[in-house]
Amino acid sequence: MTSTMPIAADAITEARAQGLGPLDYLRQRGYVQDVSDPEGLRRAFAEGVVTAYVGFDPTAPSLHAGHMLGMMMLASLQRFGHRPIALGGGGTALVGDPSGKTSTRAIVSEAEIRSNLERILPQFARYLDFEGGRWGGNPPALLLNNADWLLELRYIPFLRDIGRYFSVNEMLAAETYRTRLESTGLNFVEFNYRLVQAYDFLHLFRTEGCALQMGGSDQWGNITAGVELIRKADGGHAFALVCPLLTTASGEKMGKSEGNSVWLDPELTTPYDFYQYWINVDDADVVRLLRLYTFLPEKLIVELTAATGEGLREAKRTLAREVTALAHGQDAVDAAEAASRALFGGAPDADDPNIPTTEISAGQAAEMTVADVFVVAGLVASRGEARRKAVEGALWLDGERVAEVDEPFRPGAADALLRFGKKRYRRIRIVFG
Repeated sequence: MTSTMPIAADAITEARAQGLGPLDYLRQRGYVQDVSDPEGLRRAFAEGVVTAYVGFDPTAPSLHAGHMLGMMMLASLQRFGHRPIALGGGGTALVGDPSGKTSTRAIVSEAEIRSNLERILPQFARYLDFEGGRWGGNPPALLLNNADWLLELRYIPFLRDIGRYFSVNEMLAAETYRTRLESTGLNFVEFNYRLVQAYDFLHLFRTEGCALQMGGSDQWGNITAGVELIRKADGGHAFALVCPLLTTASGEKMGKSEGNSVWLDPELTTPYDFYQYWINVDDADVVRLLRLYTFLPEKLIVELTAATGEGLREAKRTLAREVTALAHGQDAVDAAEAASRALFGGAPDADDPNIPTTEISAGQAAEMTVADVFVVAGLVASRGEARRKAVEGALWLDGERVAEVDEPFRPGAADALLRFGKKRYRRIRIVFG
């Protein structure tokens, strides 16, 4: 797979010049909440190439901004010369991770998971080098799917060879399982999730020499279970490292926008909307996000964020440019900024080719209400939300505030310009014939 990573890893160059190793760098950037045996991991990094992995859940057809944290951790290690594995959870997704969930996850079919993986795995090529040597002597990254070994497991041998290393009492005492038992209950399939994730780590330790698993802090118990399994089953020494679960200054889960995930798939979140999400983050989040989601050197981040209020605008613009270039490429950045100039540079021209556009047929348009059009455009999630936002005065159509969203949609021309609030626009293009 060809890597399309567009931005030089300047932060890594700066860190090396300061004598920082990978673990110190990860701490400096804010990626580390907990780490098992930090001194042992620091020695492992210094003594040779460390293979590290992060697992990614394929229950949706795309990764989202929250997943980018794990991708950036892997990408950072590769730029230090270590070997990353991006692991698609095609097998574990069939079990369902109860971590952080108050109810049983919906069952997703194997066919749907494989379809999702086909769309998800290429997204890693923006962050990781799958050919090797892009940053000097770095080894190539790997993309793997744990369905390749988990679906081949035989039940009785698995219980005998792996299950015997797990204490039911210890598992029931873990917060993830205890919380579910005290609320909605826990089914036997979910109870096995820790075993199969730990087995992933053991399998990768045996087959790929993988000694480090990373993930979000909600995965600490599952990851350390793998560390212990490697020790008990093979007498091996492995490491766990988890990052904080990010929320914004307003308390919203990172990567959510107007109640929707900020997806990496451009069909689910357009590059323009992706860019707008980052340029509109809260002032209090800018420093942290620049450290976590870009490879800008620390010195530049400090300079960019020395200002306050409107002075932070350039820092936000830089954040949006860097993150969008990583996820979608420089052409997407240029198009998003051209669209922003067209929409925010005065009275927007609905004919400007850079404005994000949704096409609907003339037949469809004839049967739609104004509320329907705002839903199709992705500006609101439902007709009910359209009604509420219209009452708040937040919806506009062709420069006119929308008062009644249940009336028929009657565009004055082939194109109509919708607006939600001050900053969210979408052109509706009517296709005839």
